[in-house]
Amino acid sequence: MDDNSSTLVSTGWLSYNLKNPNIRIIDASWYLPSMDRDGKAEYKTSHIPGARFFDIDEICDLRVKLPHMAPTPEKFVSRMRGMGIGDSHQIIIYDGAGLFSAARVWWLFKLMGKKDVSVLDGGFPKWLKEGHPQDNQPVTLRDKHFTASFTGALVKNVTQVSAASKLGDHTIIDARDADRFKGKAAEPRAGLRAGHIPGSTNLHYKELLNDDGTMKNKDSLQSLFKKARINQEKPIITTCGSGVTAAIISLALEIVGYKNHSVYDGSWTEWGQFDQLPVEVG
Repeated sequence: MDDNSSTLVSTGWLSYNLKNPNIRIIDASWYLPSMDRDGKAEYKTSHIPGARFFDIDEICDLRVKLPHMAPTPEKFVSRMRGMGIGDSHQIIIYDGAGLFSAARVWWLFKLMGKKDVSVLDGGFPKWLKEGHPQDNQPVTLRDKHFTASFTGALVKNVTQVSAASKLGDHTIIDARDADRFKGKAAEPRAGLRAGHIPGSTNLHYKELLNDDGTMKNKDSLQSLFKKARINQEKPIITTCGSGVTAAIISLALEIVGYKNHSVYDGSWTEWGQFDQLPVEVG
């Protein structure tokens, strides 16, 4: 395991354990429209041997008119069983950007009560750069028994975040870039106001990562939280554009040993569309 914590595994560790039958590898690649990439198409072209593809936009609650909201436990269980993922498996998640959408899927597994789940530090780019194997072969899927134990404390809805903003009893961290947070840049999704949740603090997710897409070490992360004046004495809510990069903040919090954190699943895609919710700029 990586020395940060069992939350991360290194490419070297995965290479050594690649044929371990108790491991399930998941390709969680997902990209913003501006990235002009297709995670599913890339997976079909090349992936870590044995990896299953996790479709964030399908393994979600499609009844909600917000992007990739967390699925019901029943749907999650159904999809995991169909992917051949069982209760006894250790889950390793990666993505094609380095460390981006993998954190979201890590959080989803945690939300569903799965404890033995880690992110591949540096993801597929680091894996390929180091010359580890890849293939484009489909994986033979055999149904496995998977159970979920929904951990509601890890997710917040708009009502809960609104109350936290008003009362100031939580630390709210926004993972978007500074210009979007300050309302100086237009939102990439049409119809959303610019700005941020009142009382929230900005910490762009990219600040947590090294140039090679790996997560910074524990001491560096703690320094960044301190520099951003993150109050870790309060429960923390992470937020972003649509609940993806917020999970990178959550992953970093887990690495530094802080457990009392949750993700605002609707994030700015939800908050920014309702005029009755207050917005701060600057």
